[in-house]
Amino acid sequence: MDIARLYVCGITPYDATHIGHAATYVAYDTLIRVWLDAGYTVHYAQNVTDIDDPLLERAAATGVDWRELADSQIELFRHDMADLSVIPPDDYVAVTEMIEPIAKAVCTLLDRGVAYRVPTADADGDDIYFDNAAAAAVGPWRLGDESNLDRSQMLELFAERGGDPERSGKRDALDPLLWRAARHDEPSWPSDVGQGRPGWHIECSVIALKYLGRDFTVQGGGSDLTFPHHEMSAGHAAALSGHPLARVFSHAGLVAYQGEKMSKSLGNLVLVSQLRSQGVDPRAIRLAILAHHYRSDWEWTDDLLEHSKERLAAWTGLTRQSGTTGQDVADVVSELREALADDLNTPAALAVIDAAVRTGVHRPAKLIKAIDALLGVRLTPSTPA
Repeated sequence: MDIARLYVCGITPYDATHIGHAATYVAYDTLIRVWLDAGYTVHYAQNVTDIDDPLLERAAATGVDWRELADSQIELFRHDMADLSVIPPDDYVAVTEMIEPIAKAVCTLLDRGVAYRVPTADADGDDIYFDNAAAAAVGPWRLGDESNLDRSQMLELFAERGGDPERSGKRDALDPLLWRAARHDEPSWPSDVGQGRPGWHIECSVIALKYLGRDFTVQGGGSDLTFPHHEMSAGHAAALSGHPLARVFSHAGLVAYQGEKMSKSLGNLVLVSQLRSQGVDPRAIRLAILAHHYRSDWEWTDDLLEHSKERLAAWTGLTRQSGTTGQDVADVVSELREALADDLNTPAALAVIDAAVRTGVHRPAKLIKAIDALLGVRLTPSTPA
């Protein structure tokens, strides 16, 4: 049986799940549903970055132990995903569970000459960096392969998204951190490369290779991960395995609110948990997300949510149709599958169901089942989520 292997980058658990996060995970949940409907076996892995600077900074600012903060937000995230009918990963892997394998991978990169040490005055040991140029000289990966950005664009994004282009001692400004040597009052672990903790990108390389193997089907995540995260993760994995990390690198669009990209740093968040506490049906939240193509950037509004509530109410009317007249259900389900087969065109898929609701469907129970299976929207209590 064919196996489709999917890796989607997970959360850094220092705050609750917002609609931008949800949109990414709903997008790849839809992909999983299409694969399952087509007869594939799916192996889905996801990391959780439960040790990183933003988590430590939030814990320090709020006076909460970083482990307690991470645990509480991971639990909330999983509840949010369950509410949205997102199929959970087969492997949900915390970085803190992978310290030893990551350190061994860093050792391998040092031994192969594609990593190097940078002396660090405020640490007991050296930081370790990936040598982009050396990796490109010996492997199948080149900087820019995944992002298609030029160097000036890379430098700008690298500085904005966790990189340190100004760090002295690096061979190149774009070389990313593999291992951070232990600093005072920071969590650290003993390892083959010294006391410290992993850099950001290497975690996904090692977790993906361990749980999915090389050259897996799809690497997914938000479009803000294209560079540097997916670019560098691909480079690390290629240097470790000698093969590409994934066949397809896929990126979901970003969600705005009040005119700005929704982000924790800006604070303009619409939280799934808050909407639920206000009594919003999670099926309406999911429909609001599915109303946009997964690769598009879009904006969350109150009107969008109200329209999705109305759509859900209309779709629920399928459960009350007699089913003796209307479109042939096989034709409707075929149209639904065709829409989703076209690069997960969920807006077109929703339009198919809207039309069927207006005209009526012969034997609607089969369509109700297909809506649940393919779109993750349960219309009757008896249909499994």
